Amino acid sequence: MKVLILGGGGFLGRKLALSLADRQELRGSKIDQMVLADIVDPKPIDAPFEMEYQRCDISDPASVATCVDAEIDVIYLLAAVVSAHAEQDLDSGIQANIMGVLNVLERCRELETCPVVVFTSSIAVFGGDTPQPFNDYSLPNPQTSYGAQKMIGEYLITDYSRRGLIDGRGFRLPTITVRPGKPNRAASSFMSGIFREPLNGETANCPVEPDFKQLYLSPRKCVENLVKGAELDAVDLGQNRCLTMPGKTWTIAEMIEAMTQVAGPAAATRITWNKQPEIDGILKGWHMDIHPERGLALGLEADESFEDNIRIYLEDDAPKS
Repeated sequence: MKVLILGGGGFLGRKLALSLADRQELRGSKIDQMVLADIVDPKPIDAPFEMEYQRCDISDPASVATCVDAEIDVIYLLAAVVSAHAEQDLDSGIQANIMGVLNVLERCRELETCPVVVFTSSIAVFGGDTPQPFNDYSLPNPQTSYGAQKMIGEYLITDYSRRGLIDGRGFRLPTITVRPGKPNRAASSFMSGIFREPLNGETANCPVEPDFKQLYLSPRKCVENLVKGAELDAVDLGQNRCLTMPGKTWTIAEMIEAMTQVAGPAAATRITWNKQPEIDGILKGWHMDIHPERGLALGLEADESFEDNIRIYLEDDAPKS
């Protein structure tokens, strides 16, 4: 089996690659080769099978053609322009999040190999005046360019699967936290920063009120679900190829209390509380009650508690003293 991870240089792509290298198999077959492709050079990983590393700009069909070949069995389509970036730069969002997805799917169509394609969407497809709670059959009503672009990607994944051109499945990711490294241009970046930085002895700002609620999932559980998602049978997915990945909903205050329970009270004192006008409009549309029952029924999992999210960060990603 040959696996391609588009976005393999990102933090989720790398964690997924490491997980697959440890498993050594996917969909009941031994992995013989894996390709990590990204717009920048992915960092090498240790694996018991052949590894390739390529630069790939999914907005360029010629670049896609260099890394999507007829031998690939499973494609993870993780590459994207994130939320605040897509809102600030409409053209970049369109090129990566719409045309990039279309370029990958058209390459699969050209090859006529019908690979499994695992697409990462976002809970940003929900919003507006749609009645809550949201479930997997709620009408998508995105209130940002990023959400609209991800919704278009979902429709493409479903339609190309209906036509037998790919075996697609898309997963709307909850907010993934605690993310390691530096803040990115996602509007949700602070939802990792208010834990990561204080746990590392630094200050961080929270631009929302303590009662702000959001659906969360740890990076470790997200990767486990991406592996399980690739292994789902098409018959179990049915006609609706895209669904929400399970997570748990907590308030900011509940999560900070969870951090305190795990790591003590000092970290919480390093959080400041100031609104950020540049993302305030996006965040106002994020008070969402999301019920991801379909993913749970298919065997995907959420974290048991936010204490688990904190422990996972400390175990997997926190700088070691």
